Amino acid sequence: MTPVVEIVEHAPAVSLALPDTVGRALAAGGILDAVPDPYAPGRWSLRAGSKVGSVAVGVPGTDETFTVRIRPKTPVARLFFLLGYSLDPKGAWQEGEVEVAEHRDLLPALAHTVERQVDRALGQGLLQGYRVTEESALVVRGRIREAEQIRRRFGATLPVEVTYDEFTADIAENRLLRAAVERLLRLPGVPRDVRRRLLHQRGRLADVTTVVRGQPLPDWRPTRLNARYHTALRLARVVLENASAEHAPGGLRIDGFLFDMNKLFEDFVTVALGEALRGAGRTSRLQDVHHLDEAAAVRMRPDFVLYGADGAPAAVADAKYKAEKRVGFPETDLYQMLAYCTALGLREGHLVYAKGNAPHAAHRVRHAGILIHQHALDLDQQPAGLLADIASVARQMVPDLRV
Repeated sequence: MTPVVEIVEHAPAVSLALPDTVGRALAAGGILDAVPDPYAPGRWSLRAGSKVGSVAVGVPGTDETFTVRIRPKTPVARLFFLLGYSLDPKGAWQEGEVEVAEHRDLLPALAHTVERQVDRALGQGLLQGYRVTEESALVVRGRIREAEQIRRRFGATLPVEVTYDEFTADIAENRLLRAAVERLLRLPGVPRDVRRRLLHQRGRLADVTTVVRGQPLPDWRPTRLNARYHTALRLARVVLENASAEHAPGGLRIDGFLFDMNKLFEDFVTVALGEALRGAGRTSRLQDVHHLDEAAAVRMRPDFVLYGADGAPAAVADAKYKAEKRVGFPETDLYQMLAYCTALGLREGHLVYAKGNAPHAAHRVRHAGILIHQHALDLDQQPAGLLADIASVARQMVPDLRV
């Protein structure tokens, strides 16, 4: 039995019949808000927040698997533009090379996109590189590890503890690609045709070491030599870093993939502002640490701070992915921005929301003279419109800027 539950991010709660073990697993995993229905035993009230994607919860001792799909309000194609731009603003997303095909659900679109990019990366064969190898050998190759030879062999001649650089396909880049492919093959809801192509890609990577679950992901650096891998590798990290926990208390298995729309929106806004405000000696920093008090006891981390040529803060912005609210934007955001402006010595601050109830508002703080702007981005529009709106925000942050 594999019942499927579909809900929409930030939509009203729905009441469903669920085993208590599954309801508790969903609540404990932070996947969505899940509470028992006080008026109907055996039913749970589920409400999705900002996480979107798909997870499957398997109940120990049974064949039952409950799949929960959380649909984003934003169209999947637009969501992938936000993701791609935040990963690489001048890369394949800008050039129209990354497609989600006909898929309208998040996980099928992601699996299709990753598989296509892996196929493109491996089109000229597996990338090879040098890897440091340490082993015991019967012949000397590379350099003898003298300390290890003495410690392990007690003066014996053979075998020899050596270290050498091996030219191989078993490098970090290929390990990441294989790990992402393996992960997608375990996720529920990957279409059959995409799964078949993923199995083909796994076969091409068969000689690459599998990343052991729980170990740090292999590190790689973009270079001219691995340029054809860049898009695939960035997507691979997205797959691996956004995978849900696979085991929950009580022996339950939770397997899936979830995007946090809060982080996705924040990443897009801050990267896009950095691109729009680049140049003329200006630099931008994301999540830069500052302090509210003189004793440096109260830390603050604004999403985006722009610095002028003199190194002093020139503008500050914070991105807020909010559900639409009848009463408008929360006052706590204004208080937070007021603290940022005060600590940074700025006369204006900027809050950037996903479209809510007002296109733009400005509030001048009494007795302080600080002006706080509230901007709203319409995520339903085409990418060109989104970037034009970001450019408009940038012009208000730096009035003499030509964007």
